[in-house]
Parts: sequence; structure tokens; C-alpha cells
Amino acid sequence: MNSESIEELKARIAASGAKKLQDVEEFRVGMLGKKGEITRLFEEFRTVAPEQKREFGQKLNQLKQQAQAKIEELREAVEEEQTATTVDNDLTRPGDDFELGSRHPISLAREEIIGIFRKFGYNVAEGPEIEDDWHVFSALNFPPEHPARDMQDTFFIATDTDDKILLRTHTSSVQVRTMERMKTPPIRVICPGRVFRNEAISARAHCIFHQVEGLYIDRNVTFADLRQAILLFCREMFGPDVRIRMRPSYFPFTEPSSEVDVSCNICHGKGCNICKGTGWLEILGCGMVDPNVLSASGIDPDVYTGFAFGMGIERIAMLKWQVKDLRMYFENDVRFLKEFQTVV
Repeated sequence: MNSESIEELKARIAASGAKKLQDVEEFRVGMLGKKGEITRLFEEFRTVAPEQKREFGQKLNQLKQQAQAKIEELREAVEEEQTATTVDNDLTRPGDDFELGSRHPISLAREEIIGIFRKFGYNVAEGPEIEDDWHVFSALNFPPEHPARDMQDTFFIATDTDDKILLRTHTSSVQVRTMERMKTPPIRVICPGRVFRNEAISARAHCIFHQVEGLYIDRNVTFADLRQAILLFCREMFGPDVRIRMRPSYFPFTEPSSEVDVSCNICHGKGCNICKGTGWLEILGCGMVDPNVLSASGIDPDVYTGFAFGMGIERIAMLKWQVKDLRMYFENDVRFLKEFQTVV
């Protein structure tokens, strides 16, 4: 054994290359296999004079380490090249890489609301967005002179027919269709959908928004049942510590009527542009179904009573995820939408 043979092997190892894994394996066997050149040198090491063992031992170990590192380097290079070639020839791959999208926050909030009321025994009912005057106004006890019928509030499509055609201003029209179809209570439904009102667009309002309205009709339904249903919903949606308050209000289709506020978790009562500094945020209107509404749909008000409620999905999502401007739901800003990729 001499130093020249070791240095020669080092040079050969450094200059080695491979085009396929078989070449790498042949190189490994040729160097470190049972009959490999480095293995042979270790066998010859037994014959080295004692005073030279230290020097040659260090050189052999360095040679072996260099060979092992070279083998790993060649294997990685060949595998990377083969992967690149396979990918380039894969005709089923998309032409461009693209990021996976996420569900829209309105869809997430809508499905969560529906899921909560399904647990309470409510079914889902849907209806057309283009409606007639009867189902949107008349059957819901709106008088002919009510401001909601004015062009300033409603998008009318046709007004020269016997029954005006319009874009629905609420999903209460679905409640009317449900009562007309079912006739005999109990009726327990929620009505999610998109609605339209001629309103100025701001951080708190939009001309297009989404609602979920609910209806429960049966014998001996009371206002206490309504309050308990709303309280349970708010606790499921916003957490067990949420507070609610019910304020007297007026709606043509319910009597008595109430508006429901929940404690604002955006500012926690300190005051913000969403709660207008009050610490409360209105989320829905509700009340006991007016007897005239029951009669208009063929249900006997002397036998049955019921309650109804309606909420804006944008407002619920705004409060739940602390979004300060509901216009962001319609802008499709990818930076905003990406914030909801982890929401389940």
C-alpha cells in the first residue's frame, strides 16, 4: 500500500459521474463492495508497518468517507433528473400551477346557521328570487301605502301587470309559500337566500345581501318560545357568554315584534364604527306571526300561533369573524378570502 494509490482513487472518485441509478450502484460496488478497491485497501492495511498504521488509517477513513458522500451525491442527482423528466412528460398535469381556493365566508356562515337550526328540528325551504307582490307584501300584511312598496326601497321588474313583479326584499316570501303548501301545522322551517333592496352601499349596508328567516307554527306557541330559540341560537353561534337584548319594534307581519341585539365582540363594548359606540349589534328581527298572515295562507289563527325571525348573514359573519366592512364580502379580494382557508 502506498499514498499514491490512495490519492489516485481520490481523484477518480471526485471525477466520477452517473446517468442512471444502475451506474451509481456499479460505482458503489466497485469501490465499497466485497471486492471493491477501497475494501481491498483495508485488507492490505493489515500488512502496513506499525509505525505507518496511524497515517494510512486516517487516509483510508477519509477515502471511504469521500466515496460514501460521492455515492449519495450521484444518487440524488440522478433521482432529481429522472423526476424532472417524468414530470415534464406527464401530459395529465395542469399547464400552470394554481393555488387551491377556499369557501366564501358568506357560505361558511350560511351553512353554520343552517346547521344550528337543523339541530333544533327546522327544515330548509327555498323559493324564487323574482317574486310577485302577493308573496312579498300583500300576504304578509303590508298595506298598499307601506313605504317598502315604494321604488326607493324595492327593485320592481314589472309594474304594469295586475300583480307586480319584483326582486324579493326578504325571504319571508318563502315562508308564505311554505304555509300555502303545508296548510296544516306544525310548520318549522328556515328560509335562506339572497335578497335585494335599493339601499346606499356602506360598511353596514348593501343593495344585495343574504338572509336566513325562520318560521314555527303550532298550537300554543308563545313569545317565550321565540326568545328561547333566539337565545339558544346566539349561544351556539357566538359562544356561551354572549348576551342578547330584545327591543320592541314593528313589522307588518308580526305582532308583537322585537329587534334582537347581541353584545359586540368586535370592540367588547368600548365603541366602534360597527356598533356605533353602543356595545350592541343588531342581528335580527322577530315576533309572533300576525293572525292576518296566518289567515291569508289558509291557516286558522284561532287554533294555531307561531313566531318568525329573520337575520342577515353578512351581519352574522361580520360579528363572528370581526369583519368591519361588509363591502369586503363582495370585492373578492384574494387577500381577504385567504383568511378563511382554515375556517371549517
